Amino acid sequence: MSANPVLTDTLALTCRDVTVSYGDKTAVAGVDLDLYAGEWLAVLGPNGAGKSTLLHTIAGLGKHTGTVTMPDGRAPSATDIAVMPQNPLLPEGMSVVEYVLLGRTAHLGWLARESQRDHRIVDSVLHRLGLADFAQREVVGLSGGEAQRVVVARSLAQQTSILALDEPTSALDLGHQVQVLELVDDLRRRDGLTVLAAMHDLTTAARFADRLLLMRHGKVVAIGSPEEVLQPEILSDVYETPLTVRKLDGEYVVLPAPRSARHPEDRPAGLP
Repeated sequence: MSANPVLTDTLALTCRDVTVSYGDKTAVAGVDLDLYAGEWLAVLGPNGAGKSTLLHTIAGLGKHTGTVTMPDGRAPSATDIAVMPQNPLLPEGMSVVEYVLLGRTAHLGWLARESQRDHRIVDSVLHRLGLADFAQREVVGLSGGEAQRVVVARSLAQQTSILALDEPTSALDLGHQVQVLELVDDLRRRDGLTVLAAMHDLTTAARFADRLLLMRHGKVVAIGSPEEVLQPEILSDVYETPLTVRKLDGEYVVLPAPRSARHPEDRPAGLP
């Protein structure tokens, strides 16, 4: 798990004045961001804050104004950023190895078929993630934790320097959430991956991420270390409910403020 701030000043990606609009609605508003090589940056905020939109925009999956650039000045492509979606489609009748091979699509030419090298890469990824025995099983028959590992495998088979995770554990129970995130963090440390993750749980984000980016209404409210961003006053304002931050065994825990500390106007209507 991440316990230290980013120790590198090598840029992995840069955003300048990134804005995404849908008609009259602005989903992301003028975001500036420097993403550093090897770090885990968690994007936080309430529902509708623009987390997923920002993630997809950075990965090149949506129209925007402003710039998203790699260190060499070009826009990122599918060979630079692999996206692990929130609700991945697992097609019926497709085996695990066939699904993970889809990660090689970004490297194939028009109408080209997977080469022996592509198959070797996929076999290597399956072994690393303990999925070799699952290779011929259908993806739709896997448990939640197994399926998420397969989705991670597909992303790793893409062989990109940046892994973008969109709420990667939202459909998993607590035990499988920890397993998947620890797997990603271990791969990041061993392979030097840069992780950009839209996350819902503030405590979990603080546990794994080097830096946190907090959004509201499409704008960046705060960015920095967990200690800098997880301030009760900031969080309570952004999430529009009283929150408290505690430190337990060296890790930050974000909780609703005790009921005894809430004012009557903070309680839901109709309750004493």
